[in-house]
Amino acid sequence: MFFERPDSGERAVLVHLNLASEMEREDPREFEELVLSAGGDPVTYVMGSRDVPHARTFVGSGKLEEIAAAVAAHDAQIVMFNHALSPSQERNLEKVLQCRVLDRTGLILDIFAQRARTHEGKLQVELAQLEHMSTRLVRGWTHLERQKGGIGLRGPGETQLETDRRLLRARIRSIQARLEKVRKQRDQGRRARRRAELPTLSLVGYTNAGKSTLFNRLTTSEVYAADQLFATLDPTLRRLQLDNVGPVVLADTVGFIAHLPHKLVAAFKATLEETLNADLLLHVIDAATEQREDHIHQVNDVLEEIGAGDIPQLQVYNKLDLLEQPARIDRDAEGNPQRVWLSAASGEGVDLLLQAVAELVGQDMVNETLDIGPDQGRLRAALYRLGAVAAEDYGADGVAHLQVRLPRADWNRLMKKGPEPLF
Repeated sequence: MFFERPDSGERAVLVHLNLASEMEREDPREFEELVLSAGGDPVTYVMGSRDVPHARTFVGSGKLEEIAAAVAAHDAQIVMFNHALSPSQERNLEKVLQCRVLDRTGLILDIFAQRARTHEGKLQVELAQLEHMSTRLVRGWTHLERQKGGIGLRGPGETQLETDRRLLRARIRSIQARLEKVRKQRDQGRRARRRAELPTLSLVGYTNAGKSTLFNRLTTSEVYAADQLFATLDPTLRRLQLDNVGPVVLADTVGFIAHLPHKLVAAFKATLEETLNADLLLHVIDAATEQREDHIHQVNDVLEEIGAGDIPQLQVYNKLDLLEQPARIDRDAEGNPQRVWLSAASGEGVDLLLQAVAELVGQDMVNETLDIGPDQGRLRAALYRLGAVAAEDYGADGVAHLQVRLPRADWNRLMKKGPEPLF
């Protein structure tokens, strides 16, 4: 669109360097899963080590020859780097290798573009792509330098590159304005839920940890779930009924990944706000993977980045069917649930999760028995409107005996309403 580049293909040569300058290295196996998730066909992996990346081509001259030989040997159409490349490095590599070059950020953006299903999700992906692309515009329009003067030739006085940049900025501003509108609509929905005192639970976790499978198991929904990275991009909300608590809202959200590009975090702000406004985070963890501790660390890093680090968490260790261990609840010294071990695929342990969530969410619930006289019909109606009445019977004197369970905030509001006595 903006400059001539080789067409993309499916056969891919993967490149990974262990850099001494990197504090946290990328995982080569995870990168291969990303490529497969994008529909690529990894034909070989070129690996090596360097102290620091080469300024022009990221890899050294010898490694560049090795990559070129691999491209020729396997007739590959694309080379993918498990690193972030600068725009000039991408162009220099493509010039030498004569094929498409893609870095880790570009690959994740491509996967997001494939997965986005809703209008909002597509807008968020487009915004991230345009912001990524804006740094990669080059002077590829050699036939259009500054436009000449004269009748019929006078133009805006800018090169084609400058025109591209201006149009790109205008499109980015337009998408940002539309996403801001979406954000306000979501905030309006959240305010309505807060007024109704509905607790919100948000599923968070590393990509492919099984969040959508668990969401479907809990809500009997049919949200798209697959054994691939970033199967879910668009948040889905469903109402869930918990014993002794009542209705709660459960949100399924986009998965996180190591070194999630900041452009994506910013673009998906409207989606991530569902996490930011949750009362309890259900941190879903793939219990069967060797990297689970690293994944927990990466998810917590992203939660801190978006300002959700202080929200209470319940860790949900999923895929227990692969470990052949019994489902259980791990508790802290006070007896509060900390971890639940289950299998979303088989359903084993899901009842324990519901029990643990009910305990945590229900800690701020009031359980009382009220005696309401015939002259307190307004209070009785208010309790029924709130869905707080668990049982009711009448005495011989016409007084109603109500067993009620409701959030403390609702209870405090009713207590203030007087002057009718509650007991």
